[in-house]
Parts: sequence; structure tokens; C-alpha cells
Amino acid sequence: MTEQDFPSNWGRWGSDDELGAVNLITDEARARGAAEARTGRTVSIARVTTPFPLTGGPLGAATASTTAVQTAMLFTGFGAPAMAEVMIVTTHHAEVTHLDAMGHWAAGGKVYPGVDVADSSGPTGVRHGAAEVYGSGFLTRGVLLDLAPGGRLAPAHPVTGADLDAAAARAGTEVLPGDAIVVRGGWDRVNGGDEPEPGMTADAIRWMHAHGVAVYAGDIGDARPPLVAGVPGALHFLALGRLAIPLVDAADPEPLAAMCTRLGRWTFQFVIGAPRIAGTTGLPVNPLAVF
Repeated sequence: MTEQDFPSNWGRWGSDDELGAVNLITDEARARGAAEARTGRTVSIARVTTPFPLTGGPLGAATASTTAVQTAMLFTGFGAPAMAEVMIVTTHHAEVTHLDAMGHWAAGGKVYPGVDVADSSGPTGVRHGAAEVYGSGFLTRGVLLDLAPGGRLAPAHPVTGADLDAAAARAGTEVLPGDAIVVRGGWDRVNGGDEPEPGMTADAIRWMHAHGVAVYAGDIGDARPPLVAGVPGALHFLALGRLAIPLVDAADPEPLAAMCTRLGRWTFQFVIGAPRIAGTTGLPVNPLAVF
């Protein structure tokens, strides 16, 4: 498959658009999502990230850490009226549930929907396709597509459109334009060991395009190592890069799957409120499922 053979949303919503497939979240899609919030129960779809102290020597661990969040407490003495901390966050890290915005991915020297990289970002940050354009939040219907109920996908499993169809059939629903999908494969990319990971194929990304998926979240991303005879990095290169579907990377759908099973419902209101921090290619987020 060549790039020219794959669908593209570049130009679909104009030459200066920054929202991408979030444009598919119409008033109808938002109302469909709101109708799913019947009890007010909420479930987080984010990982818990454990910080590592910045301090070293006698005040902290001497071993190096690759954790995505490092912190230093600003301790002002006993009896202080308030405490605070300084955090260094590596956004695009498997330990942090984060949103990938349009400025995160470039191909051929351009970012969506055809803006030169030199014009989209620089030393002071992202000027086009930054994550703060999602500051108004995402509110739509979410659908859990559980690819391995009660277990996990086999190592190096190539996720196809047929897999997503089967999961939707088990959920008794159809993914509609403007929906967010949360894909569960039962894999923890941080603590999963050295086994080859499953990953999304170009066929699965075509499925997302055909169904009008507006946002992707899940514990299945791009396979490591790349799938044999597949498109390397299909989720980022094709879904984010070509189709402009924002990605919620490093999500944790396990609590969501447990709640869906308990309630017998695999659809919910999907809500994200992204921090309004300017100039970033992505931001840590805490996606919520509201039942």
C-alpha cells in the first residue's frame, strides 16, 4: 500500500483547519452522547502515573528512572499554610495518558492539512495544530470495542477491521460518525514485558474512516516491533497523520471494561477537558466515561 492509496482528510474542512476529525462531532453527535449519561456514574480511562523525585543524593533514589513525570516538592517548613510542587512531564510517554494533536505528526515536511512544518512550529512552540485548540473539550458518544473480553490479544496480533466489527457486534451497537472509540486489547505497554505487542493495521484505520470515528483511545497502539507486511506506525501515520483523528495514547480501558460488563452497556458519554496550555503537540488528559 502506498500513501496515495489511502484516504485522506487533508482539505476536507478547509486549508487552515486544526481540529481534524473532531469536526465530525456535530450537535447531533453531542446529543447522542449526552443521552448515554443516565446515572451520572463516571469511570476514568486514564492511567495512574507514579512520579519520580527530582532530588538525588541522600534525599532521593540514586538510580535513574524513565518515568514520565518527575517532581520536586516546594517545602516551606512545618505548619506552612500551603504546599506546592514543580513537575516535569514528558507528554508523549507510555506512562502518561495523553492527547496527540495535529501538530504531533508530520509527513513530507507538512502537518495537517498541508501546512509546512517551518510554518507550523518553531523554538517557541506549535503555531498550527497545537493541542490547545481542543480547549473547549470533547463531548460525544463513546463506544468500548473490547477485542479480547476477559483476556488479552495474542502477541503481535494485527488488529483489522474485522476485529473491530466483531467487537461492535458483541457490544450490540454500531459505531456512528462523530463517535469516539475506546479499544481494549488487554495490553499494558509499560509493564507488558518483552513480548511483541499487537498493533493497528491499515485495514483497521480504513474501518475508522468508513465509520467516521472522531477520536481514538485505547491500550492498543502501533505494534512494537512493527507488524510483518504491515504499515509501520499505522495508527499515527494514517489515523492521526492522514485522517486527522486525534489519538488518546496510553489509555487504560480496564476499569471501563469492568463497568461496561457490570452494567451490560458498552456505550457512554465520552468527555475530555484538555488543559489550555498553548504551543504543545499534545497534553496529558483524563478521559471520562459517563453512564
